[in-house]
Amino acid sequence: MLGRGPRREVGRREGGEVGSRDGKRGLGGEQVEGRQAVAELLVARRRPVIDVWMAQDLDAAPILERIERLASEARVPVRRVSRARLDAAAATDAPQGVLAHARALPEAELDDLCRPTAAGTKPFLLAVDGVTDPHNLGALLRSAEAAGATGAVLARHRAVHVTPTVAKAAAGAIERVPMTIVGGIPAALARAKELGCWVVGLAGDGERSLFDDLAVADEPIVVVVGAEGGGLSRLARARCDLVVGIPMRGHLASLNVSTAGALALFEVSRRR
Repeated sequence: MLGRGPRREVGRREGGEVGSRDGKRGLGGEQVEGRQAVAELLVARRRPVIDVWMAQDLDAAPILERIERLASEARVPVRRVSRARLDAAAATDAPQGVLAHARALPEAELDDLCRPTAAGTKPFLLAVDGVTDPHNLGALLRSAEAAGATGAVLARHRAVHVTPTVAKAAAGAIERVPMTIVGGIPAALARAKELGCWVVGLAGDGERSLFDDLAVADEPIVVVVGAEGGGLSRLARARCDLVVGIPMRGHLASLNVSTAGALALFEVSRRR
């Protein structure tokens, strides 16, 4: 059975991006595409929405009526534009005839994410170590929100941030999961440990199974997933308290990072 006493606390784009507080790359998220993603943007009211664009040739649908109602309630203008103009402005292949412009996503502080929430929930974070495919990051954030994660940690360099493709794939999760951008994932993991979090890495050659008795699941925890192909970086792995793997019974040797991450997040959620 794994256990640990309290840790001692010590002192302290891809396209369409804006600078963060220190003038470096921020989270992004200024353009949101897709019906569900735009609806969640309006529901969350987490950041100012500038306008919503809708293609003029859309057939009536409940989700479109909902978007218009939410926009009206928030006093956000809805602009009817030609399909050609909307598709030309879109960054994704299938914006579903809807996109919105908003202020950039607010960035959380790592230290705040590593402490209990206002409701007293223990930290349950997803750290993303070098994922560059926007579809994978969007799917990971969607799984994190659905599993009840309290935040996500993204790397500032050599990693995708919240592009329109990420926002669409996340289907609204970017509005619900607080995120921070850090200079390096290994240093962020070390800081999380100082603040009392357990760090569990996910790797194909993990020393133990994800489905073993993961006694730290109900403690403050950071689940770390690595890059497509390369997996966890050497330094990130060295910062992990545990490295776990997913037993594979078929002929394939690995899972897509978003699928593996979803399994890990929901296993932690189940144990919490």
